[in-house]
Formats: sequence, structure tokens, C-alpha cells
Amino acid sequence: MNIIKNHTEKGSDLKLNQQERTIKRLYQICALTLATGCLMAFPVFAAGDPLTSINNLSDFVFSAIKAIGAILLGFGIVQIGLALKSHDAGQRAQGFMTFFGGVVIYFAKDILDMIL
Repeated sequence: MNIIKNHTEKGSDLKLNQQERTIKRLYQICALTLATGCLMAFPVFAAGDPLTSINNLSDFVFSAIKAIGAILLGFGIVQIGLALKSHDAGQRAQGFMTFFGGVVIYFAKDILDMIL
């Protein structure tokens, strides 16, 4: 009976030691992450007028939108050409819709400038 009792106590001690090691390792990882975050935090200051950076971002976004519009324009022209060749009215309508959608997307910034 005494042997069984000692054996079960050793098993629970092993489990406890392993739990302590995992908790200690988790604490070390958290402390290292926090210390790294504190040491690598650099103050960042704006280089100049904040409106300049916002305008640059706006120009970048609208140039990306313009590129998507140009791709849709080209795809719409190809669809229209294939529809005229195969005499497919449904594909022709889809091609014209893609073409005019590409035109609207391509000139989105100009349309917004005229409205505002």
C-alpha cells in the first residue's frame, strides 16, 4: 500500500513540475514580448503639413482605382468584339455594361471633382 501511495505522489509531483515549467515559460515569453515592445517603440513625428500626406494617399488610391477602370475598359472592349463576332446579344449587352462601368471608374476622380 505504501508503494502505491509513493508512486502516486511522485506522479503528481511530476505533473506539478511540468505545470510550473509551462507557467514559467509563458511568463518569460510575455515579459520578453513586453520588453521588446517597449524597447522598439520609437516616436514618430509628422514631416510637414498633414494635409499633404492625406492628399498623397488620396492620389495613390485614385490612381489605383484608375488602373482598375482601365482594365475594365479593355475587358469591355474585348467582350464587345467577341459578342459582335458571335452575334450574341446578351454578351454584347454585358460588354457594353463592362465598358461603361470602366469609363465611370476610370474618370471617378474627375466626376467627384466636378460634383464637389
